[in-house]
Amino acid sequence: MCGRFTIAVSHEDLLLRFSIAEAIDLFHSARYNVAPMQMTPAVINDGKRNRIDQLRWGLIPSWAKDGSMAGKMINARAETVLDKASFKNLIYRKRCIIPADSFYEWKNVNEKKQPMRIMMRDECIFSLAGLYDTWINPVNGQRLGTFTIITTKPNRLVEEVHDRMPVILSREKEGIWLDRGNTNMDEILDLLQPYPAEEMIAYPVSTLVGNVKNDSPECIEMVRG
Repeated sequence: MCGRFTIAVSHEDLLLRFSIAEAIDLFHSARYNVAPMQMTPAVINDGKRNRIDQLRWGLIPSWAKDGSMAGKMINARAETVLDKASFKNLIYRKRCIIPADSFYEWKNVNEKKQPMRIMMRDECIFSLAGLYDTWINPVNGQRLGTFTIITTKPNRLVEEVHDRMPVILSREKEGIWLDRGNTNMDEILDLLQPYPAEEMIAYPVSTLVGNVKNDSPECIEMVRG
């Protein structure tokens, strides 16, 4: 499961990384502990160009009667994404990227849970593969964009910490994932692979990240045993 991540970069860095000229109604500040049910930037292709919107983590399908399932739908398994009613249509037409610069997982160490920060060796922004949908609240008519992060089996680095990892798209494959006109499922599903372990690092961080109220640079500081 992927249940926490960071995007501790500036608004300008985010736009530059994804070659987006402007972002309407978006102001991003560094985030050190993004958690489910929170809003975060997402890259979406509108059929002509990429844009950045704010979406809430925890998918609510457009057909849902209420928003109660959101907390249970923060992740979608790559192996069954075509089998689940909530995801099988979205994989064809509503794929998105969730920008991140690390994610957290908890490792069993001496019968305790040690949070680990997992990131790229070069500390760059990377792309988590996501699916999104727009839900309209039947009570007040308010529209809400939500997303889920796709997970896959872990690479050699992550398997020492957890039995799942988020799907990370290589930079050259991002366009394939975002292309709304691409419905070649063999090509799309082939992207849902573990990211190369040799390009990633992991290190222990403070238990501060266990509390969603904590969102500061202290969350990503290395702790020593």
